[in-house]
Amino acid sequence: MADDAQTKIGGPNFMSASPAPAPAPTPAAVEKPAAAVAPSTPAPAGSAVGDQLARIEDKTARIEDKYARSEQLLSRMEEKIEGATTRMNEVARQSDLAALRGEVRSINERVKRSPGTGALVLTAIITAVLTVVLTVAVQRLNIDSMLPQRAAPAATQP
Repeated sequence: MADDAQTKIGGPNFMSASPAPAPAPTPAAVEKPAAAVAPSTPAPAGSAVGDQLARIEDKTARIEDKYARSEQLLSRMEEKIEGATTRMNEVARQSDLAALRGEVRSINERVKRSPGTGALVLTAIITAVLTVVLTVAVQRLNIDSMLPQRAAPAATQP
């Protein structure tokens, strides 16, 4: 009766991963081998049911074995797929890193091409000197009189 509860659909061990135990020999199979000697005598009805039950149990055991092998195969496939997925993610990450390295390299080249501190200081000094020279030249040559005069601010009356 306990075996019937476990083999029913939805039972706790229905189609379990472990193979079913080998069926116990039925009393008809253990009986005298005289039944094999005299095939002309019909087998009792209980013996046929026992044989059929034994065949069903054998088939069930084979199905459970196939199911267990299928589960093992699926677990191995799952592990292989997870490994492949991990490798593909790593390759994608490496590709992203390569693209990032390229961008950093191009920015580095642009920064290297920009003028350095010395060039900027030299440009500032030259600009200051030229400004002073041109201002003095405008004042000495009286070029500032050619420039339009600004209107004087209106005097405020009290």
